[in-house]
Amino acid sequence: MTIGIIGLGYVGLPLAVAFAEAGEEVIGIDTHAGRVAQLRRGESFIEDIPSERYRAVMDSITPTTRTAALARADAVVICVPTPLTPNREPDLGPLMSAARSVADILQPGQLIVLESTTYPGTTRERVLPVLEESGLVAGRDFHLAFSPERVDPGREDHTLRNTPKVVGGLTDACGKRAGELYALVCDQVVPVSCPETAEMTKLLENIFRSVNIALVNELSILADRMNMDIWEVIDAASSKPFGFMRFEPGPGMGGHCLPVDPFYLSWRAREFELTTEFIELAGKVNQQMPTVSAEKVERLLNDLGKPVRGSKIAVLGVAYKAGVGDVRESPSLKIIRHLVDRGGDVVYHDPYVPELPSLSLSNEPLDAVLEGADVAVIVTAHPGIDHRGIAKSVPTVDLRGVTREPKAANAKGRFAKRATKPIPAA
Repeated sequence: MTIGIIGLGYVGLPLAVAFAEAGEEVIGIDTHAGRVAQLRRGESFIEDIPSERYRAVMDSITPTTRTAALARADAVVICVPTPLTPNREPDLGPLMSAARSVADILQPGQLIVLESTTYPGTTRERVLPVLEESGLVAGRDFHLAFSPERVDPGREDHTLRNTPKVVGGLTDACGKRAGELYALVCDQVVPVSCPETAEMTKLLENIFRSVNIALVNELSILADRMNMDIWEVIDAASSKPFGFMRFEPGPGMGGHCLPVDPFYLSWRAREFELTTEFIELAGKVNQQMPTVSAEKVERLLNDLGKPVRGSKIAVLGVAYKAGVGDVRESPSLKIIRHLVDRGGDVVYHDPYVPELPSLSLSNEPLDAVLEGADVAVIVTAHPGIDHRGIAKSVPTVDLRGVTREPKAANAKGRFAKRATKPIPAA
């Protein structure tokens, strides 16, 4: 079988390698000529796919910028970005461009699958009409399905192989054909009744996380004002063996999914005269966390008797999560911009991110960023860094809770001390 994949990023490249490892021929399409050239040299740019693993199957993968090559594919999987516009509305430009490219080469019998996260109705209402401009009819002349990506970059316990794959076909035959495709690389395929269900499934997964992260972020702000250790509270609550799921606070959400996907559903809901209040409130809380985090840095500097202006601020970790180099929607970018705007001398260390062109900053050695630093800020706790040791030598704002000692100080005692102040009469 020959499988075409449009978009060779964090979703598409691992999928291409998986199909190649399963013995299939893969045509990889990407508009970024530099990426294509890099893959042709046998070099991977995705952390989850080491170059050695890619080179082992590169003879079965043809990277190209020319979509005409897809005409000989049995199946085409679309894995392009679905970002937001500056007004935080869905930007389907890359997706519709990919759909038009497929329509130009669409052949009878081909299977077309969307993996790009989007709002319910996109496959049927937006992509289907474009594909049928070819003169072919979905469900009769070609197959169409939606199967949401479930990639969590940097994770090794849940991979493409052992993560169940949800598949929703335009017809039963479309769903069956798509299920057979993914059975080549996934241990379990979960069929659903239609593309809309599959589209909504992905949004539910990410909105569930977004809402719960917003809840614990809001509680962390309250705990900070009450002089309580939110991490100790979470540890204690996590001891309950039922009815509680652990979520942790942080500087804000990053990556392509969590900061973006909820707004796709909120936008779609307005077309049905419904305001998704939980979703929008969660987005508001999570979006303010970088500002809250920067204010913590300002407070610490103030306690040290130093202004932000002129202070050397060492930011540790600028990727959106540990162990990867992805800075999409990373809260660190907003934190750095906030501190720079206030005159801070900001430097950063992140072994996964060599430079931040938008901020005119480059990665510096850990010793260099810490030397003479007035304060360190742990935004992303990459492995292999002694964060506790850093906190003992440099005043530190820990936004990830990684510098806490195994046995935390008694938060109740600190809170009780504050609570002994007399309460003013009404």
